[in-house]
Amino acid sequence: MDPFIKHTGLVAPMDRANVDTDQIIPKQFLKRIKKTGYGQFLFNDWRFKEDGSLNPEFELNKSSYAGASILVAGANFGSGSSREHAPWALMDYGFKCIIAPSFADIFYNNCFQNGILPIVVSDSIVSGITRRARTKEGYTLNVDLQSLKIWDEEEDIAINFKIDDFRRNSLMNGLDDIGITLQHEVNISNFEQTRHKHGGVLSS
Repeated sequence: MDPFIKHTGLVAPMDRANVDTDQIIPKQFLKRIKKTGYGQFLFNDWRFKEDGSLNPEFELNKSSYAGASILVAGANFGSGSSREHAPWALMDYGFKCIIAPSFADIFYNNCFQNGILPIVVSDSIVSGITRRARTKEGYTLNVDLQSLKIWDEEEDIAINFKIDDFRRNSLMNGLDDIGITLQHEVNISNFEQTRHKHGGVLSS
């Protein structure tokens, strides 16, 4: 996956708490084999009317948020089932960072595994970002994972945030669990070649 170090992007507000993974990507769209192609189904039941047309009342359908790559959301974002398709859909749609007061634990971890940066900040900070995104056309934020800071160009907002060092370093280097394991590929290979010395049995 691509490293995340610093990102500047348009902000889209979703002032809803307890957005679960079935709302992020409904279960009928989970049959695809690849990780890509899910973005078109993101928030499907909210984005579209029953006749398939866009719902103009839904936040992400507003033209002012077209191309947004930073989502600011309510508490407990990503609750519900543990489907990894939820961050796949968000990433495929174009979101690289999600800011919320809290996340469901499994969803939070899945974001890091798929190159999305989830940031936990206070309710008051989320409210402030949401207000600015709604009232300022083309409101953008800068997110710097290296310095652990968020700010806007007008300097109306400057925020420090916290991320576990291991997750931070992994995301900055574009490493998921598999990538981290492959960093030790030589040692693993050497162990496999000599495992009989450790009481193992070499396979034929």
